[in-house]
Amino acid sequence: MSDTPELPAVSRAWHLISRPVGRPVPEDFALVEEEIPQPDEGQVLVRNEYLSVDPYMRGRMSAARSYAAPYELGRPMAGGAVGEVVASRAEGIEPGDHVLHSSGWREYAVVDAPRAVKLDPDAAPLSASLGVLGMTGLTAYAGLLRIAAFKEGDSVFVSGAAGAVGSQVGQIARLKGASRVIGSAGSDDKVRLLLEEYGFDAAFNYRDGPVRKQLRAAAPDGIDVYFDNVGGEHLEAAVGSLNRGGRIALCGMISGYDNTEPAPGPRNLGRLVQTRGRMEGFLVTDHHDLRPRFLEEAGAWIRSGELKYRETVVEGIENTLEAFLGVLRGDNIGKMIVKL
Repeated sequence: MSDTPELPAVSRAWHLISRPVGRPVPEDFALVEEEIPQPDEGQVLVRNEYLSVDPYMRGRMSAARSYAAPYELGRPMAGGAVGEVVASRAEGIEPGDHVLHSSGWREYAVVDAPRAVKLDPDAAPLSASLGVLGMTGLTAYAGLLRIAAFKEGDSVFVSGAAGAVGSQVGQIARLKGASRVIGSAGSDDKVRLLLEEYGFDAAFNYRDGPVRKQLRAAAPDGIDVYFDNVGGEHLEAAVGSLNRGGRIALCGMISGYDNTEPAPGPRNLGRLVQTRGRMEGFLVTDHHDLRPRFLEEAGAWIRSGELKYRETVVEGIENTLEAFLGVLRGDNIGKMIVKL
């Protein structure tokens, strides 16, 4: 237990002040100064050190019904964060401990103790718990191995393959014995990263021509698994290249997140009948039972150097919004992190 130490007079937090129509713009947000909250019994006060910005946050900016509650207007937004406990009124958590929690987009946060996951800063970099060892890593692991039911010898295609999730999907597939791993990305530099650092067998820049043609050239014998982060043209191309018994894991469809009208679906879904294919959407929150196994395997791969990861780090709470908009533009390589 502890009393609150000497702290700054105010904390800054990002608020959503209007719901974006189409692509979000800075005028939809405000960086607001607030009094630093005090913890009640069973709570801790955390000084955030790293914030996560992720594509799914775009959906929470809409009032439409979804799997996560919309952000409230005029209130601090939420997201993954790691920080140091500066005051505690909870048993088992002391000042100086580092915790993972979901009250990001702000400098200081009061967190209910059951929602604060203690971290060992000596075991791995703290920021890794927001990426390769956190939600994005578990998303890749669960989506590939459980939803897509990957098996040794499968040919795997990943869209958005240089991103936080996609880069892990491709590497895990390779480590688990894929016969071929193909990735798409949005720049030639990202394509080189996939080939030279992450060990993909083939990769292409989707801006260079129709995805369907580029995928057929990269996977002339078809694909058994498609991990979808993009949707749209990529999904249609993957359905067109799917082998008999192929599986598609729908993780995200960033190509349509800013659409003001529903995007048309793939025109070739009849191929799923012909190929006896399966397509399934998923949320990582339904697969936390895999976390212990994931941490054991991923931790070993990272220590051995077999699993590589990148982070794009933006510094300063004032630059959190620009970091988020950068994720929607595809500016990041690997996980986008804001360091406070």
